[in-house]
Amino acid sequence: MNRARTVGLFLLLPLLFGAAFPAIKAGLDYVPPLLFAAGRYLLSALLLLGFAAATSDAWLPRTRDDWVAVFGAGVFFIGGTGLLYLGQQYTTSGVAAIIYSLIPILTPLIAWGLLPHESFSRRYVLGLFVGFVGVALVIQPDPSNLFGESVLGEGLVLLAATSVTLGSVLIRRYQPTMSVVALTGWAMVPGALLQLAFSAAIGESLAAVRPTATAILLLLYLAVVASGVGFAVYFYLLETIGPLEVNLISYLIPVVAVTIGWFFLDEAITTLTLVGFGVIVVGFALLRGEDLAPILRRRFRNRRRPAA
Repeated sequence: MNRARTVGLFLLLPLLFGAAFPAIKAGLDYVPPLLFAAGRYLLSALLLLGFAAATSDAWLPRTRDDWVAVFGAGVFFIGGTGLLYLGQQYTTSGVAAIIYSLIPILTPLIAWGLLPHESFSRRYVLGLFVGFVGVALVIQPDPSNLFGESVLGEGLVLLAATSVTLGSVLIRRYQPTMSVVALTGWAMVPGALLQLAFSAAIGESLAAVRPTATAILLLLYLAVVASGVGFAVYFYLLETIGPLEVNLISYLIPVVAVTIGWFFLDEAITTLTLVGFGVIVVGFALLRGEDLAPILRRRFRNRRRPAA
């Protein structure tokens, strides 16, 4: 039963996270991007902190490392996603999700400068290079129009992915004592406040918000389902099957985002974009192939082993 539940949640998580990209894209028709992001995370913070307070004694920041992790994750992990909302004004949800799938490849690169035990290998350098080739195929920059809206949007999404990666590495560096659920909830508060500050700085106005039923449903999906339920499932899988296997979900999320974006938003996606996504997956395989191989062999042996 536990195995079936784990498999079911593993398949559910890409649906929850993958649908978030089209939901963001659709919601931008009703709410300015940074206001939209801030509203999502403030509501999510209430849900996650309420859950953390009800289920754990370690839900309040107590130590210096706790506070550093909260603000580091708040600024980079949560606050940085505002760049995703800004970028999705100019690109499709599928392309945004594909660029985000670079995060497992970026993680060791950023961790190398911040975590003392991290080191590079030739295999990693090759995987990193292949991954960025994949991103170049997805973005398809035109030398004659490097500052066009499409390239600008995709560049903002790439900056968002880099910021999120930095935030996750900072959490590992400072090793907070509170639960991960509580940390995420607390980080959403300064992250959302930062997004509100930049929203005001670029001239976003509440007068531009159209609070239709569709806009409210999209916000509730992002705040309650994608962030609330999604993070709860993610943390459960992180403890159950480990971070390496959970990272594989990153490569199912774009499939969901592309499919939903095509079906509901009439988003087109080119063959070259799909090829670029495949190249990113190859880059990840080169990067983590040595770690993945024993896990896959163990899973295969367990499948073939007859029941007692």
